[in-house]
Amino acid sequence: MRTITAGLRAAPAALFRDLFTAPDEMSGQPPGAPRAPFGEWLPALLVPLTVLAAVLLAVSTDDYTQLLRLSQPVALLLATVQAVALVAAVFRPLAAWWAMTLATAAVALSATPGFPVGTVPPGFPVWADVALAQMSWVLFLLALRLRPRIAAETVTISVVVGLVCAAAVPGPDHHPALSVLVPVAATTIGAALRGRGRARAALDEQTELTAVERDRRAVLEERTRIARELHDVVAHHMSVISIQAQVAPHLVENPSEELKENLAGIRTSAVDALAELRRVLGALRSGDEGHAPHDARGGGRREDPRHAPQPTLERLDELIGPVRAAGRTVTATVTGEPRPVPPGVGLFAYRIAQEALSNALRHAPGARIRVETAYRPAGIMVRVTNSAPDRPAPAAGPTAFASGGHGLLGMRERTALLGGELATGPTPGGGYEVTAFLPAPLTPEDTP
Repeated sequence: MRTITAGLRAAPAALFRDLFTAPDEMSGQPPGAPRAPFGEWLPALLVPLTVLAAVLLAVSTDDYTQLLRLSQPVALLLATVQAVALVAAVFRPLAAWWAMTLATAAVALSATPGFPVGTVPPGFPVWADVALAQMSWVLFLLALRLRPRIAAETVTISVVVGLVCAAAVPGPDHHPALSVLVPVAATTIGAALRGRGRARAALDEQTELTAVERDRRAVLEERTRIARELHDVVAHHMSVISIQAQVAPHLVENPSEELKENLAGIRTSAVDALAELRRVLGALRSGDEGHAPHDARGGGRREDPRHAPQPTLERLDELIGPVRAAGRTVTATVTGEPRPVPPGVGLFAYRIAQEALSNALRHAPGARIRVETAYRPAGIMVRVTNSAPDRPAPAAGPTAFASGGHGLLGMRERTALLGGELATGPTPGGGYEVTAFLPAPLTPEDTP
């Protein structure tokens, strides 16, 4: 009962909003689209509609003056309002409906009673012939443009007004069914066409979204295929390197401890690189959720690398260890108070240090390397400096990678992604230096 009472109280306000406002969302048109519901062939419709309105203007004026005894000016004014509403309904159906309804009510109120029986033809209510056709056209366009609730409200009011006007206009024989069925039929057809158009528009939109999603899925599948190919090729070669490094000591008589250590370091680096590759590419070769990868170090099974945590600066010693094992002198220093940083910052700092060390190994043979990590209030600074090489590099000097190779490009992209700064360039002694600053401001939890 309370729900019904609340609904009855809210009904007048809702009816007022529906009948006096017609926002664009009610018309089913996108923002900025033309208000006309007929698209490109609207101009072709306006010409015959204007001609028809002019003809109906003359007919209505004659009917109102001859049959309903209206004065010539009043008959011309009311007929003009109805004729203009006939055309205006294409653009403003709600305003046209108001004009048509008020004009029809004015016709009934202005009719002169008491003329001889037989003057009005049988079955001539005020909605008959011209007025009924005009109102039905306006209701059809209104139902085509506005929400079904508004269409139901307007057709109900139109039927009530028609019946009241038909009873008010003197005449021997009125047909109330005609004043009900024709407007209701016109409104129903308009609402059905509107629903069909909106369903078709929704279907077209869904089809377009499906096509976009299909294209996107194709791109992702192609990228996955390329990544899988890359994984297979690189994983194969890294596995071969690991096996060869494991077998090599057995092919030499009395191998030295230095040789064994170097070969073990090669094998360890190959296995770590393979695990890192599987982590980055998502172990694309493995399609079995329950299939754990094989451990190339000593057989058996190990944890899926896809589920291993991403490396951070806390694992910097693990990154420097193989470089030292390769015979390089590496000095690592940490300044400031180490603190937790966002995972992305720690990962990017680790990758930048990793790439800088790789560049130093490739382009500066025998050079001494210094790795500095500084924790500052505004972020983290990572600096990798190598001295001048003690022998020529295989391809070029220590600055061979300064011209913008893929490694340096990757460092720049990572730094820019976090809004940091990257500086690279030669040192006065003939070496090379890479300095990256990644913002990671102190938080209240980090402050002692």
